[in-house]
Amino acid sequence: MTMLQGSFSFEDLSVDFTQKEWQLLAPCQKDLYKDVMLENYSSLVSLGYEVMKPGVILKLEHGEEPWTGDGEIPGSDSSESEKQFIQKPG
Repeated sequence: MTMLQGSFSFEDLSVDFTQKEWQLLAPCQKDLYKDVMLENYSSLVSLGYEVMKPGVILKLEHGEEPWTGDGEIPGSDSSESEKQFIQKPG
């Protein structure tokens, strides 16, 4: 079994879509994306990783589409200093 070492960001585990790409997805694909992203976040939290809830997760939890209004990819609206890193517990 391979053990993770060091830190990584939630963005390393997420898939981002532009507004145009999101519009091309079928409803069942959007539902799958939502389920997978929320499950990934939930799994990290349940394993004890400390992470601030990403904007894409907040949007999905509120039933919003996960792209920004100007077509940027999710997460790109935050500066480098605002990106939260997941710290391995222990």
